[in-house]
Amino acid sequence: MSDEGVPLIPRDVLFGNPERLLPSLSPDGTRLGFVAPDDGVLNVWVGPADDPAAARPVTFDRGRGIRIYDFCHDDRTLVYLQDTDGDEDWRLYALDLETGEAQLVTPQSGVTAGVLAHNRWHPTTMLVALNADDPALHDVYRLDLTSREIEKIETNPGYAAWMVDSDLRIRGGVAMTEDGGAVIYLRNSDTGADEPWLEVGPDDTATTGVYGFSRDGQTVYLLSSIGANSSRLLAVDLSTGEETVLAEDPNYDVAGVAQHPETLEPQGVSFLKERKEWLYLDPEFGAEVDHLRSMLRGEIGISRPVRDGHRWMVHDLLSDGPIRYYIYERGTRELTFLFSHRPELEQYQLAEMEPFSYTARDGLTIHGYLTVPVGAERRDLPAVLNVHGGPWARDTWGYDPEAQWFANRGYVCVQGNFRGSSGYGKAFGNAGDKQWGKAMHTDLIDAVDYLAGRGWIDRERVGIYGGSYGGYAALAGAAFTPDVFRCAVDLVGPSNLLTLLSSIPEYWKPQLAFMHKAVGNPDAEKDLLWEASPLSRVDDIRIPILVAQGKNDPRVKEAEAEQIVNALAEKNLDHEYLLFEDEGHGLAKPENRERFYAAAEAFLAQHLGGRYQS
Repeated sequence: MSDEGVPLIPRDVLFGNPERLLPSLSPDGTRLGFVAPDDGVLNVWVGPADDPAAARPVTFDRGRGIRIYDFCHDDRTLVYLQDTDGDEDWRLYALDLETGEAQLVTPQSGVTAGVLAHNRWHPTTMLVALNADDPALHDVYRLDLTSREIEKIETNPGYAAWMVDSDLRIRGGVAMTEDGGAVIYLRNSDTGADEPWLEVGPDDTATTGVYGFSRDGQTVYLLSSIGANSSRLLAVDLSTGEETVLAEDPNYDVAGVAQHPETLEPQGVSFLKERKEWLYLDPEFGAEVDHLRSMLRGEIGISRPVRDGHRWMVHDLLSDGPIRYYIYERGTRELTFLFSHRPELEQYQLAEMEPFSYTARDGLTIHGYLTVPVGAERRDLPAVLNVHGGPWARDTWGYDPEAQWFANRGYVCVQGNFRGSSGYGKAFGNAGDKQWGKAMHTDLIDAVDYLAGRGWIDRERVGIYGGSYGGYAALAGAAFTPDVFRCAVDLVGPSNLLTLLSSIPEYWKPQLAFMHKAVGNPDAEKDLLWEASPLSRVDDIRIPILVAQGKNDPRVKEAEAEQIVNALAEKNLDHEYLLFEDEGHGLAKPENRERFYAAAEAFLAQHLGGRYQS
């Protein structure tokens, strides 16, 4: 291959702070908010919607930054969530946009807060979930946005999730069963008691749940795979029990639902296939979306928080360029460009992401994406198998900084949605049950075999890389199939499934039965979990490994990295270890991302022969 004419994209352009990200319009349409650096740290900026250049920071964090915020319907409050050094104990702040005063409304330590509900019909009230009394269960609190007073209104009887309608009434909740199934409870309006409404078997748990309620509260919009392979959108009349199928696909789960901002009726449904596909339930809405799609080049996303419904926030997601944001005026059909999230990318030629599929060794079809270096002949190229986290997630088409990084450094970036990945129906998802280190892993090996068999990649120069579950997969690649990979990079990945499952956060406990079904039960299946743990096969590791870990990670604890690193050191096996004292499950600070990606690309260049920025 030749790198002539392909400039090296600097790491800070790919992984430094974006210039502007996550824009949103205030409910009355007068303000524009977004996240942007202030003194090198991501903070929330707000300005007039008609003059984005006039925006100014309204938060002033100097730590890991703020990325979760929302405008409130009282037209003067903005709320945001912040944790401490990645510990995911989220605290809720309410900021008065008129005075600039911010108040911490959930000050408890060791407690994680989340916004349950807030809407246009109750502009000064917000429902908040807090696990202040029981670390494992989130109770419901009512926050008065005017007085900032917060009070508990509902004690959690054991729900993994609450259900709330548009009048901010608690309508029930979801409780897990011992076998990994679930029961959806609905509240009886006459007695006030929550009664079982729908039993969900273990095979349908991941693909079934209440999406929401109609504005009058008489219809449940249900995502359900019961009686089907994939998750369908149903409308269930609560007075008669009649079910109407609104949208379905035999092989793909419903990925998104666009609802009318006033009636809450579904207007469009999206499915994530190789690319996003839309199914329109409202022809007028469909015509608007198709008009936008004709004007833009990538996958479009629409945000409609504005009460008058005439102004939309639109983003255009490309695979070979930065994300571009626009304001769309429905009356004039005028699309006004706001900004892109990383304008510096415009000066570089990026690689296009392309879908591909292959057949696993047991006949299952696996879908994924390739990103090939710009200008490279597709023959005997070094490759990096970049494994997604979750594992109950999936890779999708669009801009991916790591895919661009690998391709720019000279590697084919291979992303496979192995069995257990979400979005492909329940049969595909459940095929991953208790297959960590087994069929989920051989699906990845089969991707390497497929691409090497076509002559596109060099079988002798393949690395495996990933974060979270992807980090586990990288360690599994080194331990279980060291002959397939030249090196491995693990970011916050578990090395011992027994200690992983015994150390999950308390507030994950209501969903523990699902994890036992999907991963394994330490009490009944200790051997299965140990055999699937890379730590159990450390003697078989023969390839270099780079391990990176956030010290405050609440999901994959520091001990997961320490166990494997200590074992590698004891056996004098080639490894590097990066511990980030002020990070959690992932790297938020740009200086930490720089440290990690600089080490990772030098490591990959040493073992796979690609380029790197010194």
